[in-house]
Amino acid sequence: MEKTAASNFLETIIAEDIAAGRVQTVVTRFPPEPNGYLHLGHAKSICVNFGLAERFGGRCNLRFDDTNPEKESQEFIDSIQADVRWLGYTWDGEVRFASSYFQQLYDWAVYLVEQGHAYVCDLNAEQAREYRGTLTEPGRNSPHRDRDVAQNLDLLARMKAGEFAEGEKVLRAKIDMASPNMNMRDPILYRIRKVAHHQTGSDWVIYPTYDFAHGQEDAIEGVTHSICTLEFEDHRPLYDWFIAHLPLASRPRQYEFGRLNPSYTVTSKRKLKQLVDDAVVAGWDDPRMPTIAGMRRRGYTPSAIRKFCQMIGTTRSDGVVDVAMLEFAIREDLNENAPRAMCVLNPLKVVLTDYPEGKVEKLAAASHPSRTDLGERMLPFTRELYIDADDFREEANKKYKRLVLGKRVRLRNAYVIEAVDVVKDPSGAVLEVHARTIPDTIGNDPADGIKPKGVIQWVSATEGRQATVRLYDRLFNHESPDKGERDFMTHINPASLQVVQGAWIEPSLCNALPEQGFQFEREGYFVADRLDHSEQAPVFNRTIGLRDSWAEHGGSGE
Repeated sequence: MEKTAASNFLETIIAEDIAAGRVQTVVTRFPPEPNGYLHLGHAKSICVNFGLAERFGGRCNLRFDDTNPEKESQEFIDSIQADVRWLGYTWDGEVRFASSYFQQLYDWAVYLVEQGHAYVCDLNAEQAREYRGTLTEPGRNSPHRDRDVAQNLDLLARMKAGEFAEGEKVLRAKIDMASPNMNMRDPILYRIRKVAHHQTGSDWVIYPTYDFAHGQEDAIEGVTHSICTLEFEDHRPLYDWFIAHLPLASRPRQYEFGRLNPSYTVTSKRKLKQLVDDAVVAGWDDPRMPTIAGMRRRGYTPSAIRKFCQMIGTTRSDGVVDVAMLEFAIREDLNENAPRAMCVLNPLKVVLTDYPEGKVEKLAAASHPSRTDLGERMLPFTRELYIDADDFREEANKKYKRLVLGKRVRLRNAYVIEAVDVVKDPSGAVLEVHARTIPDTIGNDPADGIKPKGVIQWVSATEGRQATVRLYDRLFNHESPDKGERDFMTHINPASLQVVQGAWIEPSLCNALPEQGFQFEREGYFVADRLDHSEQAPVFNRTIGLRDSWAEHGGSGE
């Protein structure tokens, strides 16, 4: 798979605005609602908004559009800030909140009423739907649409004072109930919500809708390019209507790009919440989740995620992106940067009968085959070792390049050994292999000219340490789990997590820092779990395999 940087039409727009003098300083913003954890799609938006600001020497604001206090919390605010920082971006100035502008937004609502552009409506939700019309039939004017300005101002003030119950009244813009764009059919500006807000407490009992707040927040902050995903395209006429009808010092413009829809993934907040609530996963940061917190815990790197977003480009069309492109970016990044180490997942003991008992030989091994700056680590070599059970057979054909009884194999960064005998249990299963070392074969071929058939990993049985290794794979076994008639939960991959409790690792891996990644040779890329790993109880998560085994095995996974 080639790594390419796809086109970004937004760069062209901004460059033209600067060249024409329409914009002096580029200001963008990333405006998440603090009602959940960010996912891969949000990572794309972060990269687009912050990346454009960096590209043109401008500024990007982090603003929480916190207009719906019922679903918002400080937990989400904190996690979103951590995600943006982890991806490597810094927002301009302090974190901003829509709630900081509530008084100004209310004053602008009063202005629209005074200008005859907004009115208080008493229709309940069911009546409002009936009056709104359909995609093929125009709506009808509310019976309250022609209230005079004084009455509307009085009712709005009483809404703000808390005199009315939730749902009893709303403030609506007076635009066009016959518009073919449903968003322009007298949209709601304010609803009554008698809920405490995480930033403003009980100061407000009416809250602006996102559509009303969005453009005005951009104007307050001097945003020049308000960049949204494509589902907001039909909202742009409303965005522009508010900008045109309010006395704003700044006139931002909205642009839309295609959202990121990765295969084998769901990104709906509702569906992700269901996975958590139904305990399909262990939380929002479960390494199988497409949340930024989950990808971070799995060992994905910020640079790889940013590279992936660059590879897929920023276009004007929606489409499904093969998640293998993300996995390619992860593999490429880790291949270049992850230190090497050895881990035996399915241990089989090897006893070197000619090697002295109690002897511990320290063997130097490069931490990376092409990165001398990563230095070396020391491997303790002893009489008793563990190799992977799949790396030994009593008999095998010539295609088998591992240890066979009576044949030789090289232990990675160590000696060539030759299997001479096996010890079995009463059922005939092999318990341990007895072997001998071939002298002077560290870095050399055997003097007798009989070369080993292959190279396998190993860990000292006396100096190594046991670890818990979690083998993560794709959470879904269907390319489009939330499409079609079947419930997306029926596409859960039953092999998305396998836990190996008795793996053996190099002793140096116990000192790995949380979130430190490694290539376990011949096994894949792994990371020390950021929460559970410790020197006393090492825990590693598989980030990804060495190869795309889904493609190799027709979608059957690792």
